[in-house]
Amino acid sequence: MSASASSTDQVRLPAIAGTFYPGDPAVLAHRVDTLLRQAAEGVAGMARLGVGGPVGLVVPHAGIAYSGAVAAAGWAAFRARPPDTVVIAGTNHRAAGLRGIAVWPDGAWRTPLGDTSIDDVLAARIVALGGPFAIDRESHRDEHSIEVQLPFLTRACPSSRLVPLLVSCASVQACVSAGEALGRLLAKLLAEGSSVALVASSDFAHYPDERDALEVNRRLVPLISRLDPEAVAGEEAALRRSTIRGLACGLCGLEPVLFALGAFRAMGLAPGQLLAEATSADVPGGDPFRTVGYATIAFGAAA
Repeated sequence: MSASASSTDQVRLPAIAGTFYPGDPAVLAHRVDTLLRQAAEGVAGMARLGVGGPVGLVVPHAGIAYSGAVAAAGWAAFRARPPDTVVIAGTNHRAAGLRGIAVWPDGAWRTPLGDTSIDDVLAARIVALGGPFAIDRESHRDEHSIEVQLPFLTRACPSSRLVPLLVSCASVQACVSAGEALGRLLAKLLAEGSSVALVASSDFAHYPDERDALEVNRRLVPLISRLDPEAVAGEEAALRRSTIRGLACGLCGLEPVLFALGAFRAMGLAPGQLLAEATSADVPGGDPFRTVGYATIAFGAAA
C-alpha cells in the first residue's frame, strides 16, 4: 500500500466481499487462480491479440460464481505482460445522483486479497481533462462493477495500479466524447512508453431466456468488436423496443461500453476479439428461462 493510502477516507473498503465473491482470502485466491488458469488454457483467441496482448477489455461484473469464468478470460490475457496501470470504467447501479464520470483520485481499494493502489498521477491527469470527469468518492462506495474485477486484477497483475471511473453520462455522444478525450490521453502515454490498459465493466442481456440472451450477444458483440459505439447504442435501443420476452436491456453497462469504445477508437486499437461468452444458465442450477448474458472482448494495438 502506498503512503498516500494511509488515510481511512482514501481507502475504499470492500462492499461486496462475501456476496459477489468469497470473503475468505484463501478461498478467494484459490477460486480466482483456478479461473485464470482454466481461462489461459482454454482461450484460443488470445493468440490473435499478438505479442503485446490486450490494451482494452470489455468484461462482465456479476458474481464470480456466475460470470467469473468469462471475466477471467480477459484478465488472464494480461498475465504475460501486466500493465503498470489499469483504468476501469464501471457501470453505475446505485449512485442515483451521478451525472458524469466519478474519479477516485488517490489512496487504495481494498479486497480480502489486499490493497490495490491508485495511480494518483494518472487520476489527476484524467480529472484535469475537465467535465464530465470529476473527483467523486461517494458514488463509488456501494458499487460492485469495479470491485468485482479487483480479485482478478490482484492475482493476474499484482503490481498494477488502478484508476476507478464510474460512468454515468447523459447521452450517447457525451459518453463517446468523454471516451475520446480519455483515449487521446492514453494514446499519448502509450506513445511515450507508458504501460496502461482500459477495462469496461458490463454484463449483457437482462433477463430473457438462455437462447435469447445468446442472440443478444450475437447482435451486440460484433458491433462492439468493430469499435462502433453509435451502432451499439442504436442496437441497444432497438433491443429495448423489441418483443424479446423478459428483456430489460442488452447491456446493463451501456455507458461504460460506449465510453470505452470511444477511447479505444481514439487510441487506434484494432478490432476486438471475443474471448469468452456464457449466460447465468450455464451455472449449475441456473434458471434457463431468466438469465443474464456475459461476454469478454479484448482489444489490442493495431499492427
